[in-house]
Amino acid sequence: MTKKKILRAARQKKINNKGTPIRLSTCFSAEIRQARREWDNIFKILKDKIFQPRILYPAKISFRYDGEIKTFPNPNPKLREFISARHPQKEMLKKAVIHEKEKKKVFKKP
Repeated sequence: MTKKKILRAARQKKINNKGTPIRLSTCFSAEIRQARREWDNIFKILKDKIFQPRILYPAKISFRYDGEIKTFPNPNPKLREFISARHPQKEMLKKAVIHEKEKKKVFKKP
């Protein structure tokens, strides 16, 4: 594809790579890109369970739960508070948050 075709398709929101939709976004700082990466596992779980998740600008996550839209600025404190109740959907989110926390510990330098 040429640059013009890619940009035209991006404006029409019809870009696919081997059947998988892709989206083009603005260039964010390293901190924002890292914050968005922290949502990856949680986003995938929410998407699999049909919670209609979305990443909001610059790095917040939003999803539907019991007819309400829940928004969290980062994966740990408030999301942990939200998932503390024992609902099946909340249990799956809890596992994802714990996984993210463990992953951060592995990558932290002593």
